[in-house]
Amino acid sequence: MARRRRGLPVNGVLLLDKPGGLSSNQALQRVRHLFQARKAGHTGTLDPMATGLLPVCFGEATKFSAHLLEADKVYRTRIVLGIVTDTGDAEGEVLERRDSPRLTEAQIEGVLEGFRGEIDQVPPMVSALKHQGRRLYELAREGKTVARAARRVTVYHARLLGMDEGCFDLEVRCSKGTYIRTLAEDIGQALGCGAHISALRRLKTGPFADVGMLTLEALEALPDQASRERCLLPVDILVDHLPGLYMDGAATQGLLHGQPATVDTGDLLPGETTRLYLDDTFLGLGKVTGPQEVAPRRLLNTATD
Repeated sequence: MARRRRGLPVNGVLLLDKPGGLSSNQALQRVRHLFQARKAGHTGTLDPMATGLLPVCFGEATKFSAHLLEADKVYRTRIVLGIVTDTGDAEGEVLERRDSPRLTEAQIEGVLEGFRGEIDQVPPMVSALKHQGRRLYELAREGKTVARAARRVTVYHARLLGMDEGCFDLEVRCSKGTYIRTLAEDIGQALGCGAHISALRRLKTGPFADVGMLTLEALEALPDQASRERCLLPVDILVDHLPGLYMDGAATQGLLHGQPATVDTGDLLPGETTRLYLDDTFLGLGKVTGPQEVAPRRLLNTATD
């Protein structure tokens, strides 16, 4: 007999402003406890030192969280010149100190140009990637280093926000799998002085921006469960980029029992994935299997209750 999950059947998406000093999982567990949620997951790890946008999915929303893992991201970071650390950030051990050159904005822009577009990156040891079944950061904590293959990522823009003595601020929009600490290290190497990041904040991921984020303190200050649940975005916001189809009652019944349904698919082509609705109720995702036909792909459990 399957064990019954404890907690409330909360469904939706929370835009959390993750604080520094907590891992993404620690922040997730704090939020899950606040909502007394039966099931929750986040949509892309932020380092403990990093702050900013961490979408948290509750209940049925976890079925669609993978769509955010593939999304582009926007970060703001501070890059400190002349100091190289073993982690690429301010929390690591200093490996080398070099004289920080007096650079002009034009000189930094000239180097940044070489990091825009498609570039190759070697993932850092302090990452969640796995080597022979173990996370790289676990090996790094043991003082171990293993060879990592370079990966192709895309930096859509790297915008210089401001300069100070020995450091500068950068806004980066990039593809999934881009490591900002590695980008900073590579920029520092290109500048001839080395570098690390002292701050990192995520501003956007996929369709979500930092507008509307809530801190843990703000959530804790809410008076009750109903107030907290009003902060949640609907489940289908995770797949809002997909086309939608609206079903009638008869077609919906067959669909909910795993059968293809006859529906006006409009201009959609066989193989396309679509959001499915009965009136304004989100049912889940379907796949167009032919003219005027759609099959269930991933449905909400609440739709079949």
